[in-house]
This record gives sequence, structure tokens and C-alpha cells, in this order.
Amino acid sequence: MAIQILSVTRGSPADKAGIRPGETLLKIDGEDILDEIDYQALSIKNRLRLELQDVQGQPRTLTVHKHASSPLGLQLDERIILEPRVCRNHCVFCFVDQMPKGMRPTLYVKDDDWRLSLMMGNFVTLTNVDDREFDRILRRKASPLYISVHATDPEVRSRMLRNPNAGNLLDRLRRMKEAGLEFHCQVVLCPGLNDGSVLHQTIVDLANLYPAARSLAIVPIGLTDHREGLFPLRLFKKEEARELVRDFELIQAYYLRELGTRFIFPADEFYSIAGLSVPPEDAYEGYPQIENGIGMLRLLAQECEDNWPAFNDLQSAPVPESRRRILIPTGVSAYSYIRELADKYAPDGCSVHVFAVPNRFFGPSVTVTGLITGKDLMEALQGQQADRILISCSMLRENEDVFLDDCTVQEIEEKTGIPVRVVQNHGEDFLRALYGE
Repeated sequence: MAIQILSVTRGSPADKAGIRPGETLLKIDGEDILDEIDYQALSIKNRLRLELQDVQGQPRTLTVHKHASSPLGLQLDERIILEPRVCRNHCVFCFVDQMPKGMRPTLYVKDDDWRLSLMMGNFVTLTNVDDREFDRILRRKASPLYISVHATDPEVRSRMLRNPNAGNLLDRLRRMKEAGLEFHCQVVLCPGLNDGSVLHQTIVDLANLYPAARSLAIVPIGLTDHREGLFPLRLFKKEEARELVRDFELIQAYYLRELGTRFIFPADEFYSIAGLSVPPEDAYEGYPQIENGIGMLRLLAQECEDNWPAFNDLQSAPVPESRRRILIPTGVSAYSYIRELADKYAPDGCSVHVFAVPNRFFGPSVTVTGLITGKDLMEALQGQQADRILISCSMLRENEDVFLDDCTVQEIEEKTGIPVRVVQNHGEDFLRALYGE
């Protein structure tokens, strides 16, 4: 595969060897360069043999000498080397299939790319990885990966992913362990499909792969109102969630004794459905799957507690009139937890109103804060009076002020006439927002 060189870092080994932008990289030490993974893995040695095409299309070969710790210095065309690989599954619980029509095209993309798993922590199923590509994963020491397991039973997994190639995962995980690779796992738990004895077998199978299998997140299924013609599924009920949490705690206690780790980590959503408090901080063991919604509420509470002493001087200061009324809209799941934090840490003389935003866009069964749209937020804010609105950054596209439905923060401010502050998912920023810092 030929990958164009966009630029060469000045003074780098590649620059000193005479490599120029516009040339094309073909091979390193006789191996094809398929993507950034290959480039990084093959370019760390002291002596490299590069096969190139110059800007006139003529082949040339050169040898580069460098320190192993020094980067080669090539910037490659990422449009070629990291074009996301799409999912080949048709999972019965797929959230993308439950999206309403008419949204921006990027929201309908189903990626299932082990390279993004390695670099960004995306969960992958490995069902679109053939044997040759899997050998490359082992050879490149791609670790840790984040694996969507759902069930180790081959028939159950194939049925849930609706992919006949989904049943060989456990064998591959064993090979990854033998090769010294590590991985984090997740199960999207669906009532009547992969719970009960299927779930217990999945937990046992994965725990037997510890320490290669670092952790297992268990997340409840999410359903929208846009499921016409899709596989019939239902949500967990409150009592079911409570029973599951009790089971999870017993399993955690067992593995803590046997392995020195709780190993399984239920999502915050299970505690919300069950109407239970989230566990203490030590139950999350450093939050190995925080991006998967495992421990986010506990971490926020702990960060508030840790940073609270720094606000001593502000606690007794009078609250300016322009900051006496604060609105905090949130998802239904997080409502009681955020209200508890606001009640505990709000400045004296400041009225803080935390309220849950009904999700009319996806449907009332979608209760997480990150799936609140701008339109639903504006409807929930109608008639509300305040000096400031605090919203979680999870409602917005990363590094942008845009909601899922392309509504902007500026539009919210224009419609309500109230300034909006976007709060990062960190306790210190939550406290600063309450105190107007």
C-alpha cells in the first residue's frame, strides 16, 4: 500500500536522510505500511530500510539510522491510513439503528475498527478482522484493546450480533492472552438474551483470562422510541436492576478475594434504575472504564469533595445578584445525584434548581444526560427564570458548542435570554460554575 508523505519534521532522521514531502512510503524493512499502527511499530528501530516513490513516481530505497527513542519524522496522509472500518454486525440492540431519520450523516456511521480501539478506546467486536489481520494485531502487540463481548457463548453472541462470524471470540481472546496482550471488555446486557446463566458464564470465562482481561463493564441496554421493525427488546425493571446489583456485588467480593480485583464493574445506569446510591470510590479501582459510564457519578462527587476546601474563602462571600438563581438541567438518570451535589455545595444565598429534562427526541426511556438535544432542552427551559444555566459538556459534540440535533449553545441563550455555561465533567469545574469562578 502506498501512503503519501505530507510533511517531514525539520531536523528529524527522515529529513537528514533526504526524504521530502510529496514522496510516497511503500515499505519499511520489507513490510507493507497499511496504517499508522504499522508505521509506528516498524519505525522504532535504530536502522530502517525504507522503500519509497519520489515525486516523479520513481522507486528508490534508502537506509535511515536513528536512536530507537527518536521518531522517524514523517507525517503521513491520515485520510488513507486511518479511514474508519465499518461494522459488519447487525446487533439486535444497536443504538444507531434506533436513531431517528434526518440527522447529520456522521451520527449514522457504525465504526468497528481495532485501530481506533487501540488509540482512542473505542469498543470493537473483532468480527470484521480476518485471520491475517488478527495475526497483525498479535504481531504489532496492539494493547490494550477494548472488546465488546456481550456473551462468550458462541451461539448467543452470534445471535445477538446477527453475524455468523461472531462465535470465535473466546478463542481469539485466549490467543491475545498468550501473546501478552491486554484488553478491557464490555457486555451490553439485554433481558432474556444474555443475562442469567449466560451472563454468569461470560463473567467466568473472562475472569479466567485475567490479568490479560483487565476489567469487564456491564451496561444495561438502551432503547429509543424509533424501533419500528427491529428486534423486540425491553428495559430492565427496578426490581430486576436491584437484584442484578446485589448479584454483581457478590461476584465482585468473590473476585476481590480470588484475584485481588473486583473485575466486573456495573454501569452507573444500573444504580439509577434500581434507585440505589453508587458505590464508594475504592469500588471502582481507579476507574478503568470511566469513559463507558462506569463510575462517572462517583468520580464527580469525589472530585467535589476533594476540591471543596479550596472554596473556603468563597463560601462566606456574598453572592452577587447576577448569580443568585442557577438552573442545572440534566438527564433523568443523573437527576437525584446532581441535585444532591448542588444542595450540598451551592453558595448560601444562591437558589439552584436542578431538573430532569424529558427526552422527547429519542423517547422517555433514554435518560442519560449526553443524549439531551437542544430542542428538548429549550422546551424544558420555557418559562424558567434564572441568572445562569449550567449544562454538562456531555450534551455537546466534542470541542464544539453543538447538540446532537445541531442546535447550538448560542441558540439556547438567544431563546431563553439567559447566559449558558458549559461545565466540564470534573468536580472542580462544577464547583467553579456554582461559585461563578
